[in-house]
Amino acid sequence: MASLYKAVSGTKRRREDDGANNESTGAKNRQRVLMLSSRGVTHRQRHLINDLSVMLPHAKKDSKFDTKSKLFMLNELADLYNCNNVLFFEARKRQDLYMYLAKAPNGPTAKFHIQNLHTMSELNFTGNCLRGSRPILSFDKSFDGSAHYRLVKELLFHIFGVPKGARKSKPFVDHVLMFSIIDNKVWFRTYQISEAIDTAGSEGSATVEAENMRTGANKKKQLTLSLVEIGPRFVMTLISIVEGSFSGPLIYENKEFVSPNFVRAQYRMGRAALKNKRADKVEMKKVQKIVKAKERKEKGPDPLTDSLLFA
Repeated sequence: MASLYKAVSGTKRRREDDGANNESTGAKNRQRVLMLSSRGVTHRQRHLINDLSVMLPHAKKDSKFDTKSKLFMLNELADLYNCNNVLFFEARKRQDLYMYLAKAPNGPTAKFHIQNLHTMSELNFTGNCLRGSRPILSFDKSFDGSAHYRLVKELLFHIFGVPKGARKSKPFVDHVLMFSIIDNKVWFRTYQISEAIDTAGSEGSATVEAENMRTGANKKKQLTLSLVEIGPRFVMTLISIVEGSFSGPLIYENKEFVSPNFVRAQYRMGRAALKNKRADKVEMKKVQKIVKAKERKEKGPDPLTDSLLFA
């Protein structure tokens, strides 16, 4: 009984000490992301999801979600995994990819259309970063220009921002996630923070270096920073924002967004119109040949031909 009492009292003291430390340091940023996709994703889309899961150590990757109509069931799945953010990728017709950024369970939810996606294996950039390191989030100043983009900025910050001390994260900051708005689209890029040390006097001759080594003079070191792209890269087009988590009234709708199905339908209609136009030209030529042949028969032979003149 004495050992049991000591164990219980020790756990209580530890909890009290942890609570005092949390109060002294402030509230922690407890963000966990549930990442999953629907069925029907292509290999490039699957590789993109794998690249993002590697970049987000605080994300919990789950198996594919079966249904596409009852997305509100993702809230129960997020609650099961103790996640307060959901990053869901929906594939349609094995060629279109849509991304949902949601705060579970109360919302809001932003829906994006993904275009021009390129994975790390496709790009083969020279940049690299430590697995599990924390990124620096860089947002374009255009995000502060409108209310809906400010809301999107907050969602991106909660999902792509790795909190300090998160699960499987390392206490290093060696890459940058850049979000910029160009042509009313959100462009995503990843860069490595490359450090290089330039020493003063490196442009001099070997005699200068030998003199410095002989006299023991310390050369001044200057740290230079540069950005090297890592990947992946893609472009997001905002479609709509709803108030709840995968449900609720519509807050914002992008009137300029054109569905890829409509674009493909218009392209097919244009190709069909060209084909019909060519077929009509061929038919017109055939009709003209028949009409000219009839006219020649009706007129009869030409009286000025050699056969009639010199008969």
